[in-house]
Amino acid sequence: MDISGVQTAAIASNVSQNDPVGISVLKKSMDIQAQSAMQLIESIPQLPDNLGQNINVKV
Repeated sequence: MDISGVQTAAIASNVSQNDPVGISVLKKSMDIQAQSAMQLIESIPQLPDNLGQNINVKV
């Protein structure tokens, strides 16, 4: 189970509006999470064009 989102939410709840260091750390962690998500999405292989075009039904 990935709890990195929970960690980010916990950090966000503890960061006040007057804490620029905490805000920059939060932004950096969110950027890293976004980059990781994009890498995972890009690593999904492309399906062949003919896949999913025909439906075979047997009774």
